[in-house]
Amino acid sequence: MSTQQIDGSMGEGGGQVLRTSLTLSMCLGVPVKITNIRAGRKKPGLLRQHLAALRAAAEICDAEINGDALGSTEVRFVPGALRPGNYEFRIGSAGSSTLLVQTVLPALALLERSSTIIVHGGTHNGMAPSVDFLELALFPLLARMGVQVDSTLHRHGFYPIGGGRWEVTVHPWRQPAPLQLFRRGSWIENRATVTSSQLQGHIAERELARVARKLGWPEKALISSDVASLGPGNIVSLRSRFEHVTEVFEAVGGLGISAERVAGRAIRDARRYLAADYAVGEYLADQLLLPMVIGAGGEFTTGALSSHSRTNMALISGWLGASSIAASEGNPDGAPSSVVSIPSGLALAC
Repeated sequence: MSTQQIDGSMGEGGGQVLRTSLTLSMCLGVPVKITNIRAGRKKPGLLRQHLAALRAAAEICDAEINGDALGSTEVRFVPGALRPGNYEFRIGSAGSSTLLVQTVLPALALLERSSTIIVHGGTHNGMAPSVDFLELALFPLLARMGVQVDSTLHRHGFYPIGGGRWEVTVHPWRQPAPLQLFRRGSWIENRATVTSSQLQGHIAERELARVARKLGWPEKALISSDVASLGPGNIVSLRSRFEHVTEVFEAVGGLGISAERVAGRAIRDARRYLAADYAVGEYLADQLLLPMVIGAGGEFTTGALSSHSRTNMALISGWLGASSIAASEGNPDGAPSSVVSIPSGLALAC
């Protein structure tokens, strides 16, 4: 079988190129060789979270791999048969647990039995969607596509310590359904949640005060939660729930960043989405592409496509052909908007 050749420096050039390629390789049973991995980054090659995703994918499909080492800029991945089971993966840093789960979830959903994954690592990081984001925004839409995912967060893991523990069960994708998401539907509620560990209480209070002042959300919509973790951490999570979609806007605290600035980042993203009329926000749009391609396709409206989404779309098209995914972009009333269309999926063929 011919090997798919992927230039890891294409487009946005981050770890996403590796993860998407691994997912498609597992689902299609096609070997892949990825070169120039993260070539433009300050630290090129595989970091711990990328290496963990690679090894997780290999374990799930009994793959042969070359280049599975920290700093490696070239990987060859030859998938074998996918195997359901109970898996446990340790990232070994505060690297994102959610990105690892997203790498293997579509492939596990194609199997005839449920699988459980336990991941040790970061659960709330600044450079990846949090566990909350997946539970509230992504997993309900996967359920509409026919994939049921059960999620239990046993322990939070904040940067830089990590140490989180997250358990996910992926059930078989028995009846893939297309996702049609053109409108948000009726507004249901807004909620601001600040989750902290080992920090002084005034930090969460200041963050919620900024949300109330800038967005006008009432006191009953403002929630502060203290959790146990191995290290200190803080995340502001703004949730807007509509009839057809829930969007989550997050900002993670860090040393030297004021509580007001952290809240301000989440507020900026929430404002931009709430002022527009498309259904899917920037980050959720990127995360829907692979499940829709592997599932039964569909369409959704979103804003201007991010470089992450453009890279993902170009990569998917390279694997499956230009007709597998398309986007039309326009500017009605001066607001950037896009319609992403995936005419059919791969689930039945896999």
